[in-house]
Amino acid sequence: VRLNESNGYAIGIDLGNMAEEGSYMVGVITDLSGRVITRIEKERAKDSMDKIIDKSMTLIEELINKKAVAKDKIKGVGIGIGGVIDENLGTVRDSTKNGIRTSYISLKGLIEQKFGFPSFLGNDATFAALGEKTYSLPIDIEDVIYMYSDVGSGIIIKGGIYCGASGSAGEIRINYPRNGDYLKYSKNFSFLLPLGLDLGILSNAQRLIQEEGIKSTISEKVNNKLDKLKVDHIIESAKAGDTFAIELLEDAAVNLGVRAAYLVNLFNPEIVIIGGGIEKAGSLFLEPLRRTVRKWAFEEQSNVVKIIPAQLGKDSVALGAASVVIRDVFIKA
Repeated sequence: VRLNESNGYAIGIDLGNMAEEGSYMVGVITDLSGRVITRIEKERAKDSMDKIIDKSMTLIEELINKKAVAKDKIKGVGIGIGGVIDENLGTVRDSTKNGIRTSYISLKGLIEQKFGFPSFLGNDATFAALGEKTYSLPIDIEDVIYMYSDVGSGIIIKGGIYCGASGSAGEIRINYPRNGDYLKYSKNFSFLLPLGLDLGILSNAQRLIQEEGIKSTISEKVNNKLDKLKVDHIIESAKAGDTFAIELLEDAAVNLGVRAAYLVNLFNPEIVIIGGGIEKAGSLFLEPLRRTVRKWAFEEQSNVVKIIPAQLGKDSVALGAASVVIRDVFIKA
C-alpha cells in the first residue's frame, strides 16, 4: 500500500542546535513519497527563542512561496530542534550547562493558526534517525541508533522511532548539577558530561596550542586566529597528516565510542550511525570509534553492529521531520 505521492506535500524543518554558534536552519518540502520538491538552507546565529520562532515562520513561508505550493495540499510540518523535549508540556530544555526550559506551545499553535495545518515537534537526533532509516538504509534494517555527535541520539526500534514517555528519549549525557557539585563529580563522570556538537575538539585544540605551544598546521588554516577555528579545519589538517589533529580526532572518537558502546549494549542495534558533521573525518574518526566500541561493548552485541557515517548530511533532520508528517498521513489514510 502506497500513498498517492502527488496528493499532497510535507514540510520538514531543522531549526538547528540552540546552543551552537554558527548553526543553520534547513527547510524542505517533499511530496508524499518523500521526494524533495524544494529546499532552503540558512545560517543561524545563537538566538533567543522568540527570534527562532520568527525565523521558523519565515522559513515556512519562503518554502511555500518558492515553489508556489497550495497551502491546502500541505499535510503538515515537522520541526526538529536540539534539546530535551517534553511533548506533554510542549517544552524543550536546552541541554547545555546554562540551559533554560523554554515553552514551545506558542510555536505549535502559531503554525496551526497561521498556516492551517498540523505541526509535529521532535528532537533533532530522533528525526535525523528517522531520516537516515527512511532514505539511506535497506528496508529490512529495523534497529538503529543515530548518534548526533555528542548532542543526543535517535533510537529506532523494530522500524519505529522510540521517543519515550515524554518525547525526550535519547539523551546520552547526564544533566549538569546546579548546586556547585559539578566540579566535585566531573572527574568520575567525565564520559557522561556534555562536550557539545564538536565533542570538545575545538576547545582542546585552542587550549593545547595556546597554553602548551603545540605546533600544528591547524593554526595556519586560520592565520593563528584560533577563535575562528572550526572542526572542518582540524579535519583538513588530520587528512593532510598533521599528527596533533589526528590525535584530537582520536581522543574525541574514544569519548564518543564509550557512549556508543553503552548504547550498543543497551539496545543491541544492527546499525549505529554517526552524524552531526564529525563523520566527515572518515576513517580517522570512525576507526578509533569502532575499536572503542569493540573494547567496551559485549562481544555478542559488537559482533552484530555496524558503525557507519550518516549519508544525508545537513538534510537528515529536515527529511526525518517531513517523514513524520507523511507517516501521519498514512496512518489517517
